Amino acid sequence: MTPFERALRDRIRAEGPLSVEAYMEACNAYYYATRDPLGSRGDFTTAPEISQMFGELIGAALAAAWQAAGAPSDAVYVELGPGRGTLAADALRVLRSAGFTGDAHLVETSPMLRKAQAEAVQGARWHEAIADLPERPWLLVANEFLDALPIRQLAGGKERHVVVAGGGLAFDRDGEIDEESPAREAAAGDVARHLASHGGLALIVDYGHARTAPGDTLQAVRGHRYAPVLDRPGEQDLTSHVDFEAIGRSAVDAGAAVTPLVSQGEWLNRLGIGARAASLVDANPERAAELAAAVQRLTGKNGMGELFKVLAIHCPDWPQPAGFA
Repeated sequence: MTPFERALRDRIRAEGPLSVEAYMEACNAYYYATRDPLGSRGDFTTAPEISQMFGELIGAALAAAWQAAGAPSDAVYVELGPGRGTLAADALRVLRSAGFTGDAHLVETSPMLRKAQAEAVQGARWHEAIADLPERPWLLVANEFLDALPIRQLAGGKERHVVVAGGGLAFDRDGEIDEESPAREAAAGDVARHLASHGGLALIVDYGHARTAPGDTLQAVRGHRYAPVLDRPGEQDLTSHVDFEAIGRSAVDAGAAVTPLVSQGEWLNRLGIGARAASLVDANPERAAELAAAVQRLTGKNGMGELFKVLAIHCPDWPQPAGFA
């Protein structure tokens, strides 16, 4: 038993059953603060780590929207949960080529990941929370950020908890599960209110469903494999499917405009991932097989293409970004 799990069990014994929301929040806070979870040596791989094309196309979409809005000189690049900084580096390379000169602002609490981001994004500025970001137009990206924010689970209409039982951790109730995430909806609302007041747009990329529906989607990943959710707390990544209907509703209620939801595969294809791959192959013929595999993984039905979705939240005065027609 790890010291973190022992402390968690002691907390439950002292305070009583821990809500799923509190359990997920505690476990993920410890998990992300104590390791680099990405890559072959970590627990999972995100789209920016698969290919530079992902970040480049995001940068192109942001650049086009920024230019269509009049290229405001006070706009800044913002990323929520930027991993190793790979996406930011690729997106900013394209943005810089389009004339964007704004600073990069990263919302990240992990000291280990901040160190990696500092190497990838020169001159980056870090913030603990969305509320700490500057009051300027944002070109914001949140890739696989919302899925790790805590959720509440209701079983039979009553909140589900984690308890100590039978020598381990267990859920206190079963039945049909409904999920909600005040943390995700608050984050979407905070971003939307800022965009409505100060201008800009946000690209939200994550896995999830288009409509609110019952179901237990809480999952754990360790070593690139699914694992029992209550196994080895703090040593594995806990996530759940994002309810994009709830996210969109929060954004609209906060005064922003919201695009239609599209699959990641459809969005990347509309932005021209095929043409970008062909260009890279022309310059690097030896990478042809690697690039073809990356396109398939990012856009294919058996990869990330359908499970992952893309939603844009934007200032009503800014045009709808590309890829959502």
